[in-house]
Amino acid sequence: MTRVVSLFLPSWSTDRLRRKAGDAAPPVEAPLALIGRDGRRQVVLAVDAAAQAAGARVGMPATKARVLVQGLIVQDHDAVADAEGLDRLALWILQRYAPIVSTDPADGLVIDTTGTDHLHGGEETMLRGLIDRLAVAGISARAAIADTWGAAHALARYAARPVLVAPAGHGSSVLAGLPLAALRLPLDMIAALHVLGFERIGDLLAQPRAPLTLRFGPQLGRRIDQALGTTGEPIDPIRPDDLVEARRNFAEPIGAAETIARYIGKLVVQLCAELEAKGLGAKRLDLICHRVDNRLQAVRVSTATPVRDVKRLTRLLTDKIETIEPGFGIEILSLTATLAEPLAERQTLTVMVDDSVPDVSDLVDTLINRVGERSLYRAEPVATEVPERSVRRIPPMAPEAGKGWPGYWPRPSRLLAPPEPIDTVALLPDHPPVSFTWRGIRRRVRRADGPERIRGEWWRRDAELAAVRDYFRVEDEAGERYWIFRSGDGEDPNTGSQRWFLHGVFG
Repeated sequence: MTRVVSLFLPSWSTDRLRRKAGDAAPPVEAPLALIGRDGRRQVVLAVDAAAQAAGARVGMPATKARVLVQGLIVQDHDAVADAEGLDRLALWILQRYAPIVSTDPADGLVIDTTGTDHLHGGEETMLRGLIDRLAVAGISARAAIADTWGAAHALARYAARPVLVAPAGHGSSVLAGLPLAALRLPLDMIAALHVLGFERIGDLLAQPRAPLTLRFGPQLGRRIDQALGTTGEPIDPIRPDDLVEARRNFAEPIGAAETIARYIGKLVVQLCAELEAKGLGAKRLDLICHRVDNRLQAVRVSTATPVRDVKRLTRLLTDKIETIEPGFGIEILSLTATLAEPLAERQTLTVMVDDSVPDVSDLVDTLINRVGERSLYRAEPVATEVPERSVRRIPPMAPEAGKGWPGYWPRPSRLLAPPEPIDTVALLPDHPPVSFTWRGIRRRVRRADGPERIRGEWWRRDAELAAVRDYFRVEDEAGERYWIFRSGDGEDPNTGSQRWFLHGVFG
């Protein structure tokens, strides 16, 4: 079933202006309004959250806004720059989230995520991750996912806080309580419907269609059908000119899996030839199937390193054929290297050469496309003595950085996150516990080694300036070994709570 995300950017114009201005941007707490001309009048065309909270509204005369909002910062609105910025954001999402992305002027994007959400941890995790990444960039956003563009558009603007995941096959149930403006109707039509007593979408759904069409024309019924999915609304995906693409049109639509696989192989050969001419390798491929019913089916595959090996790319794509629903047939196949990076020629090794480093990139590519990029990673040491900060996740095929862990004291094979509190019987300040109780089980300590004192990283925050931990390796009567610590030095309360915790288990 098709799943569509609508990304709503309620203050896109002001957010974009602040990002462009950088350090010279107005403070976030300062109300900001962008103005332009409406005939002979100067009116407000965009406001940020602070200006809106102070009473400024889009469409308000600029002079009234200046009087109403104290300290209002007024700048010119640039619609062209907004559109260009929206295109750049769509390209960024295309490269990272889904193969079918389009702008939804003037304050949003629409994304077909059918079959790709599992690569990002599921629908809700994907949406929250997208919203968080935009927030870090200074862009306010809300997002909703539904079965249709119209439903997702409505929910993102009138129900998402900040994300909303509509259940698959939701029908009209998620739309009935939304206002008429959620249907993307002209303002004069909405006003006329209000005069007749219609306030919510559910009010329209309960009425016969013919009288409404007779009075308001076909647009009202078309918007309702698009939201419900009974009428298709194709998404025209953004495709920058510099993307490497191979395309095939068919005089007769194709639908058999074997036929699709054969033409995928031909497109991969053509695409790899173009990549080779440009010295590039593909890291992400998008296969888009244009069906005769004006719907799109997309397949996305990723690789850990730049690749232009025909056999490998063909296999990754054909493994996904079962996810394609050809419907009444596919009339166009397009294959795009959405993400490509420089790839130098490699000399082919002869049988006389012993290649001591095995190439596991093919296996990594297969796993990435089955479980998702987020689920496959490698651990890399971090230059810190604080245990929970000493490891970070990196891509599985990232180059070796030559880093290592400090070798002063042994570390457990398993760390608990977060450390779990334990009850202890111990002599202070430098002795290990005689016994400790963890998860309801009392364990007597037979052997112990320590303490190893680890100090806080004072440059991170003031609370760590005096903080210390005293770690001990202990072994209980059953031979199990644990890594425990006391928060504090055992004497000064400023160094920690003096409570005991279990942080790791030795294998």
